[in-house]
Amino acid sequence: RNQQESMSVLIQWLLSALVIIVAAMLVPGVETTLVGAFLAAVVIALLSVFIKPILVILTLPINILTLGLFSLVINTILVLLAAAIVPGFEVATFWWGLLFSVVLSLLNVLFGLSGAWRVKS
Repeated sequence: RNQQESMSVLIQWLLSALVIIVAAMLVPGVETTLVGAFLAAVVIALLSVFIKPILVILTLPINILTLGLFSLVINTILVLLAAAIVPGFEVATFWWGLLFSVVLSLLNVLFGLSGAWRVKS
């Protein structure tokens, strides 16, 4: 069973990297290398697990006032933070990061990614 779980995590990671590569191809202000996409998949997943809940709680009042639209800003911040950390993954501006996070979310839905390795945005 451990081998099956390990394979599942590996497949999720590969799909997440593929989603990042496709999203980077669709958004002109985002560039990534193959290695950058794999690292970005890990970093974005980790940021989504550890940092995003804190940001959501801290920004809850503004998120309520904007009917949840501020979540897009939080996702963009996570993408920009990942771009600052990961070599080979670059986002030109905040607005390209916003578009990238929206495209990333749509592609995640399209590919049906879920679980810990899903690139959350």
